[in-house]
Order: sequence, then structure tokens, then C-alpha cells
Amino acid sequence: MDPNTSRKSSLVIILHEIYGVNDHINFFSDIMNKEGFEVLCPNLLHREPFSYDQEDTAYHYFMNKIGFNKSLEEVLHTVNLNRKKYDFIYIIGFSIGATIAWMSSEYEVDGIIGFYGSRVRDYVEIEPRCPALLIFPRHEKSFNVLELEEKLMTKKNNTVEIIEAEHGFMNPFYKAYNSSKYTKCIKKSIDFLSQIEEGTGIR
Repeated sequence: MDPNTSRKSSLVIILHEIYGVNDHINFFSDIMNKEGFEVLCPNLLHREPFSYDQEDTAYHYFMNKIGFNKSLEEVLHTVNLNRKKYDFIYIIGFSIGATIAWMSSEYEVDGIIGFYGSRVRDYVEIEPRCPALLIFPRHEKSFNVLELEEKLMTKKNNTVEIIEAEHGFMNPFYKAYNSSKYTKCIKKSIDFLSQIEEGTGIR
């Protein structure tokens, strides 16, 4: 797809995992850019990325020094700064970024996609005002995915997909990466955003 035609007025804001803006986020940004979207990747940590072997350190850094509410404010500020420039603004997040994307769905965005947002379970009261696609792996250590799916499926505008994989399966640089599921979810995501822009409804 030619970036200068179909989607030149569409912006995707990509929200990183606890590790920060790293190889995975840059890789995914390139994918979305090649699909014709303009891309922004805010560094919510405001520091260099953590390595994958610093998982505990990265988690505690985000939870204790950054947090979901502060990150949400920053993301919404980015949306507001760009709202008049684009016909469509989407938010796509991974892990903590997926939870922030879910939180953003109550505000002035046109669609969100969240991959393995474990902490979405702490915000099940949210009622998305835009089309939302939440993709979870079947296997999560910290909670029951099927129980969360049951709660989320009652939400208007929300689609939930369960993938037979593990947390991190969308990350080509991570041990849980699953190439076939990754390819499937990329296609699902592009189709989802296309349906929003075409106004045909989410299928």
C-alpha cells in the first residue's frame, strides 16, 4: 500500500511494554508505516529501554515511578496535539501499553488495539467509546484469561480474541514469539483498522 494515498490522514500511536521503546517497538512501527500509517511511539519511561533480562526491574520502575494514570495523561496529550491533523487516530499497545490503550478508549480516539494487556483486568469497568480489539494469549500466569474474556465480551464496541500462545507472542525479539500467530494478528489488526475507516462496521 502506498503511504501517500489511502492512509495519509491516519495516525497510529504505539505504546510500548515495560521495557520501553526498544527493538520490538521500532520493528512494529516499521510494519505499520509500511501499511500506510503515520506513527508515533511516545517514550513513557523517559529513559533508555530496559533489556529483556531486566524484567523485574522494568516492571517495578514502571509501576513505582511512572504508572498507568500518568501514562494515560501523556498519551491523551499526544492525541490532543495531533487531533486536528488526522482524520483517524488509533492507539495500539503491548502489555502495559495495551492496558493504557484500553484506558484511552473512553476518550477522543478512533480505535484501539491491545495485545496481552494483563492489567486490563483492573479496568473492566471501562466502556469503550470507539471500536476496541483486545487480543490475549490463552496462557497467562497471573490471571484466568477466559474469565476476563467473559467480562469484556459484554462491552459495546469491544472485540476479544484469544490466541493459543503465551504472553509476548507478538515480539520477534522475545522468547515467547510465535511467528504464525504474529502473522495472523497483524492481518487481523490491519483489517480491523480498515473496517473503521471504511465505516462498514467491525466484522
